[in-house]
Amino acid sequence: MVLRLIIRYAVWVAALAALLFVLAGTVAWPGVWVFLAEMAGGMFTIGFWLAKNDPALLAARLDPIVQRGQARWDKVLMAGYFMAWIAWTIFMALDAVRYRFSHVPGWAQAIGAVAVPASIYVIFLTFRANSYAARVVKIQKERGHAVVATGPYRYVRHPMYAGAILTFLGAPLLLGSWYGLALAPVLIALFAVRAVMEERTLARELDGYAQYAARVRYRFIPLIW
Repeated sequence: MVLRLIIRYAVWVAALAALLFVLAGTVAWPGVWVFLAEMAGGMFTIGFWLAKNDPALLAARLDPIVQRGQARWDKVLMAGYFMAWIAWTIFMALDAVRYRFSHVPGWAQAIGAVAVPASIYVIFLTFRANSYAARVVKIQKERGHAVVATGPYRYVRHPMYAGAILTFLGAPLLLGSWYGLALAPVLIALFAVRAVMEERTLARELDGYAQYAARVRYRFIPLIW
């Protein structure tokens, strides 16, 4: 499984680097190098931690985004999210470097550089607390799926999505794309729709989830939503 992890993550990072640098027309893009280092470092660190401490969750995270037993609406949403993420990434490369529509100051890029690892850390806390945090929405009966209310789940019902929002907001700043930041709400909205649909499935099929949702009022951000 570790070899599968290394290959999967290495291919993902290489593909992302190729996409950004080719579209930008140059490798002289410091923000991308920082972004790739942060993403690769975070992914491999979490991946190796899971390999040692929770291999079942690692296996679930390495599965494709479309699977048997997955709700149809989730397949549609995940396919839509993947296409939107690719389009967003392409747009940022064209905006920040190829055509230089945006001019993001250094202090804003520094905020982005902090937001990305913060996002990764929140996701790590989520995985540490929730061994059932698979990539798709389905009840994992074979693994004894149960409600998790510890760690970051004490504060919000979807901490992994909350962590991802930090990347959606931080990456455009780090890469130097104001327009990428303006488009980030599209990705956040897709996650918001998924969170609502996911909760309906969990409340219907997972014992105790409705009671948990009644106790923890917020989905992504305490006091906001």
